[in-house]
Amino acid sequence: MKLTFRIKYCTVWGESLRVIINNDEKNSLALFTRDGQEWQGTFDYDLPENEDMASYRYAVFRNERCVRKEFGAIPHSIIKGNAQQHHFIFDDCWRDLPEGNHRYSSAFNGIPHTEEPKKLTDNVGSCITFRALCPGLRHKAQELGIIGSCNILGSWEYYRPLRMQEVLPDVWYISIDSSSLTFPFEYKFVAVSSKNGAVEEWENGCNRTFNIQPLMRGETYFPMETEVFFNLPERKIAGSAIPVFSLRSKGSFGVGDFGDLKTYIDWAADTNQQAVQILPINDTTITNTWTDSYPYNSISIYAFHPMFIDLRQLPALKDSEKATEYEKERVKLNSLSQVDYEGVNNAKRAYLKDIFAQEAENILSSEDFISFYAKNEEWLKPYSAFSYLRDLYGTADFNTWPEYKGYNAEEINKLYDTESETYNNIAFYYFIQYILHIQLLAATNHAREKGVILKGDIPIGISRNSVEAWVEPYYFNMNGQAGAPPDAFSTKGQNWGLPTYNWDVMEKDNYQWWRKRFSKMAEYFTAYRIDHILGFFRIWEIPIHSVHGLLGQFAPALPMSEDEIKGFGLNFQKEFMTEPFINDYMLNTMFGDKSDEVRNTFVEHVHHDIYRMRPEFDTQRKVEAYFAGKTDEESLNMKEGLYALISDVLFVKDRKNPEMYHPRISVQNDFIYRQLNWQEQEAFNRLYNHYYYQRHNKFWYDEAMKKLPVLTQSTSMLVCGEDLGMVPDCVPWVMNQLQILSLEIQRMPKDPKDEFGHVYNYPFRSVCTIGTHDMSSLRGYWKEDPQITERYYHYELGHWGDVPQDAPGWLCQEIINQHLASPSLLCILTWQDWTSIDESLRNPNIDIERINIPANPRHYWRWRMHITLEELMKRDDFNKQIRNMISESGRI
Repeated sequence: MKLTFRIKYCTVWGESLRVIINNDEKNSLALFTRDGQEWQGTFDYDLPENEDMASYRYAVFRNERCVRKEFGAIPHSIIKGNAQQHHFIFDDCWRDLPEGNHRYSSAFNGIPHTEEPKKLTDNVGSCITFRALCPGLRHKAQELGIIGSCNILGSWEYYRPLRMQEVLPDVWYISIDSSSLTFPFEYKFVAVSSKNGAVEEWENGCNRTFNIQPLMRGETYFPMETEVFFNLPERKIAGSAIPVFSLRSKGSFGVGDFGDLKTYIDWAADTNQQAVQILPINDTTITNTWTDSYPYNSISIYAFHPMFIDLRQLPALKDSEKATEYEKERVKLNSLSQVDYEGVNNAKRAYLKDIFAQEAENILSSEDFISFYAKNEEWLKPYSAFSYLRDLYGTADFNTWPEYKGYNAEEINKLYDTESETYNNIAFYYFIQYILHIQLLAATNHAREKGVILKGDIPIGISRNSVEAWVEPYYFNMNGQAGAPPDAFSTKGQNWGLPTYNWDVMEKDNYQWWRKRFSKMAEYFTAYRIDHILGFFRIWEIPIHSVHGLLGQFAPALPMSEDEIKGFGLNFQKEFMTEPFINDYMLNTMFGDKSDEVRNTFVEHVHHDIYRMRPEFDTQRKVEAYFAGKTDEESLNMKEGLYALISDVLFVKDRKNPEMYHPRISVQNDFIYRQLNWQEQEAFNRLYNHYYYQRHNKFWYDEAMKKLPVLTQSTSMLVCGEDLGMVPDCVPWVMNQLQILSLEIQRMPKDPKDEFGHVYNYPFRSVCTIGTHDMSSLRGYWKEDPQITERYYHYELGHWGDVPQDAPGWLCQEIINQHLASPSLLCILTWQDWTSIDESLRNPNIDIERINIPANPRHYWRWRMHITLEELMKRDDFNKQIRNMISESGRI
């Protein structure tokens, strides 16, 4: 077939326009222009055999490199015609994200309903194919139609429109024999009843006019694609957030599983909730201890945690004696108020090994498993080998393995051989991941059928002891640790210990690693939360020798030279400003009667009353090693004090160039800052504010726009970003441009002038919530600081009189109602906050409801629902209350 593309696009010198068919950039089709504005080109192209459709996008190239591509997860389409249609002529306009892009996401489309494109009969010599984008019609039992002034278009009679076909989700097509049309003609797109085909709604705006002259035989003309709008109110959604491990049912094994998730979705749907958000569910098995409970430290970006298998869905164990013992253990673990992470995983792992021995032959030879294996073997095989070697050597730290510490595909492939002694151990992990896939897919399909958005969570990092770090180390910087700068919740910053990304390498293959990760998520989820989206602009990178986050620097960033620092009026003194400042006053103030012990053991005298750290204690990791195993309060206090000495610097040397510098974060609270006179302090503050709030805006905007358009548009999932913390001005620029939903939390206002966020002012394109898994619950927040609570009660809620000591149910309901009434597209509240409205239901122990404490890197993630899902479903009054609150807010 012959393809002619025509488009208006204004380029600059050195740029050219090309057409990329089926995402094949290497074989893109170059268009030509006479004026740099009107581009066109004609090409011979044949669709692959047995395929009736192809996709294409326009892209801008400079120096043979793609520098800009059309936005959006929906490309243009080419649809094969009848036997006579051999020349396709496309008049196009550049497509950025559609207006209201969220409506085109899989979150708002439910189960896709598409049709095979109908071909005109072979006696039709030329035709016109109309294309339109229009989401959400199937929800109202409607289809898109076209009506107009010609007889074939119904002569404007509402009962005679032509129905279009939804050939892709939200993409509607119709081909009309051009000889049946009278030129010129007027037309409109309409919403028609799926039942009787009559017009129910007319698109906004004036009639459209078609003036193109009749076509030659064999030609098919495609007018410009268009978005079609009807007068429909924006759909807003309410939902709840809960970790899968926190779910509790009568039959669960001491921890929530994918079967419980399916039941929880039923409860959500029954109470008018249309969204369920969970925490990451990837495998985190590193030490086989409770420290693996941290869900953001995964060993695989694809594999799910074995503890989420619902054992009830597996074949019964034939060994009745063993089955009885497992049932006793299940009852014991399920009766606990919190998750016994080690007990649960040890028992479940043993049960799964027994089931594997019993059922492996049947399952691994099934067609369904073979299909799963074929689609997933690229990641499944390395993951399974890694898990086997971790178990064999007793550690996930592959750098310490006696063999295979460096990934060698040829050597590792021998382990997979079905004839090898190791195969059965590796196949055990194939089996586990297959079962997890089947069970999660069942839950996610159930959510789609119920009209519930299932929202996943993509952690910003991976473990340095992970499959990806082992197989693809070139993607990571192992000499850095990802974290977050200090904030109100963690004054020393957060050190997650995760490696940072080598973005330069990732850019070379167009972020293939991330695109595969997102595609895997899209198999199960219709929406996702990007954990710490700021990391795609810049990450807080902490040196490997640091424990706290204060000595970190943003990566990438623009460091400062000595001359630039002096240009702010600060006399740069390298030794004084980049090495820890320690004097007698500091030692006496910080360590009291232990100051002489510090002088004699950890520091050495330099001159006058100035000291420096001894070489054996000059990093926080060295100090940490010295105090390893010491848990008494005296040792812990001394260790923290020594950490503070080491971080008492005014500038941090750049990680790549030690002759360039970054002002140390939050240094105004430290001793070295107080050594400056008032003029030096003013000069430093000017420099500091410039560096952290002005210097990088354009630079970080460009960094994010290299990555996020590619990633967020690689799937049709709804994209939500966790944009909390030290947020640069450029973050909302990018999120608005890419239509990424922001996260709005009243106790963490985006405007620094506000103590509390104003719920009624939240942007539509946002997720509003009262708190996250990293915060206290609403009831916990209420009792944390009485002064803040009083101001919130009087000034934000507008109440008079005494403040209730504990947040009563009526007050919690009022706060939730305010959030439900917000303009935010999504209002997703934690399950703990939903239950706060019912004083007979909510957990009497407020403190136990908190999921995580970010300031504690060794926090045990173990919170569970205090009632079962079965009990929850029977709480008719409570469920009716939620149902009515959501209904009255219009989120239904």
